[in-house]
Amino acid sequence: MTAWLFLAQLATVAVVLGLLYRPLGDYMAMTFTGRRDLAVERGFYRLIGVKAGSEQSWPQYLRAVLAFSVVGVFFVYALQRFQEWLPYSLGLPNVHPGLAFNTVLSFVGNTNWQSYSPELTVGYTVQMAGLAVQNFVSGAVGIAVAVAVVRGFALRRSGTIGNFWADLTRATTRILLPIAIIGAVVLIAGGVIQNFNPVETIHTIAGGVQHLPGGPAASQEAVKLLGTNGGGFFNANSAHPFENPTAWTNVVEVLLMLVIPFALPRTFGRMVGDDRQGYAIVTAMAVLFIACLVAGTLFELHDGSDSAIAAAGGAMEGKEQRFGIIGSLLFDTTGTSTSTGAVASAHDSMTSFGGMMMLINMMLGEVSPGGVGTGLYGILVMAVVAVFLAGLMVGRTPEYLGKKIGGREMKFASLYFLTTPTLVLVGTGLSFAVPAFRDSVTGTSMLNPGQHGFSEILYAFTSAANNNGSAFAGITADTPWLNAALGSAIFLGRFLPIAFALALAGSLAAQDRAPVTAATLPTHRPQFIGLLIGTILLVSALTYFPVLALGPIAEGLQ
Repeated sequence: MTAWLFLAQLATVAVVLGLLYRPLGDYMAMTFTGRRDLAVERGFYRLIGVKAGSEQSWPQYLRAVLAFSVVGVFFVYALQRFQEWLPYSLGLPNVHPGLAFNTVLSFVGNTNWQSYSPELTVGYTVQMAGLAVQNFVSGAVGIAVAVAVVRGFALRRSGTIGNFWADLTRATTRILLPIAIIGAVVLIAGGVIQNFNPVETIHTIAGGVQHLPGGPAASQEAVKLLGTNGGGFFNANSAHPFENPTAWTNVVEVLLMLVIPFALPRTFGRMVGDDRQGYAIVTAMAVLFIACLVAGTLFELHDGSDSAIAAAGGAMEGKEQRFGIIGSLLFDTTGTSTSTGAVASAHDSMTSFGGMMMLINMMLGEVSPGGVGTGLYGILVMAVVAVFLAGLMVGRTPEYLGKKIGGREMKFASLYFLTTPTLVLVGTGLSFAVPAFRDSVTGTSMLNPGQHGFSEILYAFTSAANNNGSAFAGITADTPWLNAALGSAIFLGRFLPIAFALALAGSLAAQDRAPVTAATLPTHRPQFIGLLIGTILLVSALTYFPVLALGPIAEGLQ
């Protein structure tokens, strides 16, 4: 029965994504290649004083990304610091500076790491005008950067890669907003709440008192998943019945997380003029996703190291009965394989190897399929590395889609995939190496000692640097050290890779396209898909295996 349930849910997700792959991918390709602007878009361009038709070089595109993000940082920070004077504040005080700093970098960086309980910390105005708006625009930034990288492969002898303001606006108005509205309506029909009710005090039949929160949750839930943001309206995130009430809404929310990342390879294929390239990329994404899902589910269903789990038929601690192990692992694998970070169960309560799979999903670089935009440009960078390695092995000049991969391109690609591991390993190391930081971490932040406590801190930095936002539930991150360290990891983990990806796009766009010859490596065949998957696994394994051996592997082998 368990196997059939697993296959039924996986097949449902696969069929829906398969049906949407071509129409949504083609629609997004038309969105970013069309010349006509909507009236609302033209009004926005006039408001901010930009010409959407003017092309930008990659440094100009990067400066626009950074300028837009910095404005978002100041705006959301101000909302939090002046919260108590805003309408619908629910009587909550202003967010203290350290937490406000961490939160604003988290949401602007598409991470949505939350070192706080949302229903006890931020009111409806901050939720809607600050956090929900960033759910839209930070996701749109990722899509815009992905499209710019695709143009790097598609253009010939060009000094420009598009216009950031046009890409950002179209991604918001034509892709994220319409699908989010549909998703919110579906979730409301499924029981997700959408209101402006104040917190209600309930007197239970046992004589106790319970405080029942309300709020516009459905509208934020839809875009937090669609934009692969992940921050919960409530502290329990998508395990909360007000955010994710039933087994079928659980599947709907999984689809919202996956639909754009799995359709973007089709957009890539259309824009470079070869649909087969899109099929190759999406196949690599799907193989990695299914492998991680199967492994994680098996670890939670059959952990031979614990007789109690074996007797119960699976590790149900920390999981909702309405989802079970199958639904919980489908959701949580999706949340960590994309950059969403939304959770439907407590990762801290997973088996050691099940929790390790959540770590591995992020350590792969979140390219299986990754976040909106970030997954596509991340796997394209890895494809460049794979082509270069293939060229070294057979003695050919490496080319990808007619663009030569030389020393300049490899420098940008290498800096791209080294950034995140550096942030993860340095941040984790400093947390235990510096006495003041170690005292804070071991005395306040870690709920569990030993290897599991180490895994909590490793997970936090992996989540932050990969812009995921999920956490092992046992960690207390609202401390001066972790607020500053994780906020910095989020910011650098978001914008340094964007800078290197755009630099790579500019270098490729400046080249002409080399003609296909007998010596050209086909990049649409199963051999290349295998090479790409192998490159991703090799880079991740060599980088992270030692630190995994200190945490979840050591814990699981005890």
